[in-house]
Amino acid sequence: MATTFANKKTAETAPAAAGPLPISQDAPRRRRRPVVVGAGLALAAVGALLAVWQVDEAGNRVPVIALAHDVKAGETVKKTDLVVAQVAPDAALAPVPVSRSSDIVGKTAAADLPKGSLVTDASVHEGTPVAKGRDTVGILAKPGQLPAQRLRTGDEVTLVHTPQDDAQAAKSGSQKAPDSISAVVVGLSSPDANGAVVVDVAVAGTDSPPLATWTARGAVTIVLKAAS
Repeated sequence: MATTFANKKTAETAPAAAGPLPISQDAPRRRRRPVVVGAGLALAAVGALLAVWQVDEAGNRVPVIALAHDVKAGETVKKTDLVVAQVAPDAALAPVPVSRSSDIVGKTAAADLPKGSLVTDASVHEGTPVAKGRDTVGILAKPGQLPAQRLRTGDEVTLVHTPQDDAQAAKSGSQKAPDSISAVVVGLSSPDANGAVVVDVAVAGTDSPPLATWTARGAVTIVLKAAS
C-alpha cells in the first residue's frame, strides 16, 4: 500500500505536459560555397569554348572528291562516278579538291575504288583502260606461281606456260622454250588462307583460249616485267 500511495502522489504533483513547439516562418538559409560556384562557372566557360571550337571546325571543312559508287580497276572515271564530300583539313590526307575534278574525270582507275572513298591523285592514271579491246582471264595463282612482290593494277606481266610434263621433256633433252603470253594486270583478289590469289589479266583475244586452258590445269606462272 505504501508504494501505491507514493505513486499516486507523484502523479498528482507532476507538471503539466508541454504543448507543441511554435513553428518559425523563417526557413534556414543555405550558405553559398564559393568553390562550388567557381567550379560551375569554369565548366560553363569550357563548354562554351568547345561549342565555339566545333562551330569553327565545321566552318573550316573543305569540299573534296569522293566516289559515288564502286569503280573497278581499269575503268574510265566518269563525272557521274564522283560526289562532293566535306572534310576537315588534315595533313595525313591528300584528297583531291572539287576545283580539280577535271583532272580526275576521263582517267583510268588505278585500282578498285570503293564507294565513299576519297579520291587522290594516285587513284587514277593516264591512258586508256588497260582492258579495253582485250579479253580478261582470271588466274588462280598459288605462292610460287607469282612474285612475292604484290602485283598492282596496270602491271605488265608475262604469263609462262609451265606444264607438268616439261620435267620429263627436260630429262630427254627435248625441252623447248616455254610458250608465253604478254598481259596486263587489271584486278587482284585478297589472298586466301593458303596465300593464293586470283589475278585478272587482260590479253589479246587470240591468247585468251590457250591461257584459259593453262589456267584450268594450273600450268601458268606470272612473271612481272622489269620497269622500262
